[in-house]
Amino acid sequence: MITHPDKVLFPDDGITKGEVAAYYEVMAPVILPHLRGRPLTMERYPGGIAAKGFWQKDVSKGFPAWLPRVEVPKKDGVVHHAVVNDEAALQWVANHNTITQHVWTSRLPDLDRPDLCVFDLDPSGDDDPAAVRRAALALRDLLDTLGLPSWIKTTGSKGFHIVVPLDGNATTGEAAWFADAVGTLAVRLSPDTLTQEFSKADRAGRIYVDTGRNGYSATFAAAYTVRAKPGAPVSAPCTWDEVASGTVSPGSFTLRTMPARVDALGDVWADLHRRGRSVKAATAKVKARLAS
Repeated sequence: MITHPDKVLFPDDGITKGEVAAYYEVMAPVILPHLRGRPLTMERYPGGIAAKGFWQKDVSKGFPAWLPRVEVPKKDGVVHHAVVNDEAALQWVANHNTITQHVWTSRLPDLDRPDLCVFDLDPSGDDDPAAVRRAALALRDLLDTLGLPSWIKTTGSKGFHIVVPLDGNATTGEAAWFADAVGTLAVRLSPDTLTQEFSKADRAGRIYVDTGRNGYSATFAAAYTVRAKPGAPVSAPCTWDEVASGTVSPGSFTLRTMPARVDALGDVWADLHRRGRSVKAATAKVKARLAS
C-alpha cells in the first residue's frame, strides 16, 4: 500500500507519489529484469524534488524482514543493500519516496564479476545535443572495432549511457581497467570533443567520458528509472537507429510517456543480458592500440 499518494514529488508538473508508484507498478515487467540480483541505492526525496533529497544504501534497520538484501563489506563494517527482485520490493522502494534506483554493474551471487560495462557520456552543457549523439555513435563504432556490440539508453539528463553486456568472467578490476582504457582511446581519437577530466573547469566544453561506473560498489541509474528533474524524465533504453536519426535525445522520455512507448515497442533491451561477451580479446586490442 502506498502511503500519502497525494504528496507532490514534482511540483512543476504536479506529479504525485501515487503517480510515481503507479509508473513503477505498470513498468515492473520491463524494469525488474534490469534490477534483479543487483545491490540497490535509493535516491529518495521525502519532500519532493524541490527539497534536498538523499541517497540511501543501507537498509539494516526499520525495514521488513521479507525485503531481499545483501551484506556488502566496507571499511569498518558492512552495508546492507536492498535487492529488488519482485513487484512487492519495487513498490516498497517507491513508497519510501525513491525517485531513482541506482544499481551495481554486477549481480548476486558473485558481485566481483560484472555482467555490464558502462560508459557515461556527460556533456559540459546542454546546448548541443547533436554533439553528444555524435560522441555516442563514435564510441559505438570504437567498441565495434574491438568486437563488442553495445547498447544505449538516455540518462534522463544531458547524456547517454553506452552499455556492453559481459559474460561474467572478468573481475571488476579487469572490467574497470578495460572501460578506462577504452575511454582513453576514445579521447585520443577525438581530443577536441571528448575528455576524461573529472573537473568541469578542466573540460573546456568537451564531453566527459565517465568510466567510473565500473568500479566495485559503483552504481548507475537503472534502465527505465525516473530521474529527479523537472518533467520526470526517464533513463530510457533506445535503439542506435533512433540516436543516429536524432529522433531520440537524452531527455526524450518521461514518466508520463514511457509506458506508451513500452506498450508499442516492448523492452528494446530485452536481449541485452543474453548477449554477454568476454573482454579478454578486446582488452588485448586496446592495449596494442594505446601502445602504438
